[in-house]
Amino acid sequence: MKRLLVLLACIVGLVQGLSAQVAIRAGQAIEIRIGGVPSTEQTMVNNTYPVSEDGTIRMPLIGTVRAAGLSPQSLAQNIESAYKSADIYTHPSIQVLASSDEKLNQLMVTVGGQVRNPGPVEYIRGLTLYNAVQAARGATEFGAMGRVALVRNGQRKEYDLKNTKFMNIQVEPGDTIEVPQKNWLGQ
Repeated sequence: MKRLLVLLACIVGLVQGLSAQVAIRAGQAIEIRIGGVPSTEQTMVNNTYPVSEDGTIRMPLIGTVRAAGLSPQSLAQNIESAYKSADIYTHPSIQVLASSDEKLNQLMVTVGGQVRNPGPVEYIRGLTLYNAVQAARGATEFGAMGRVALVRNGQRKEYDLKNTKFMNIQVEPGDTIEVPQKNWLGQ
């Protein structure tokens, strides 16, 4: 009986030690999968997301979510709650896979707003603002390509990507690109 209690105490200590080691950290990439929603919605959410230096990720439809310092399970619960409280999904089932795989820790830019596949896009040297939007499968029919925002180091600038002189603006790792919704004038 005494050996069993000692063994049980060791297992509990080991499990607690392992859970402390899997906390998500800034600069890491995590894979997020969603279930319990239509398959067309799954393709929008299922992706690899970089955790920004401030410890957040940018999720489709709900925006910024704190990730750093949380376990994958806690982050999954927070994302599920955010989708439910925003009345976007009624029964989402989120799975978060944190990995130490170096392949996941690629340089990324985030493309959001009115694009067909919002989320992280792999940064490749020479990537332009226009190409980053196209890597997110382009603007939706509601996307205003004449007012695309580029956020870098807290500075926001808008560009008209219908004008060829702005299509070749170089992006940098960690940039955020937002394609806004067209206004009432269709622009």
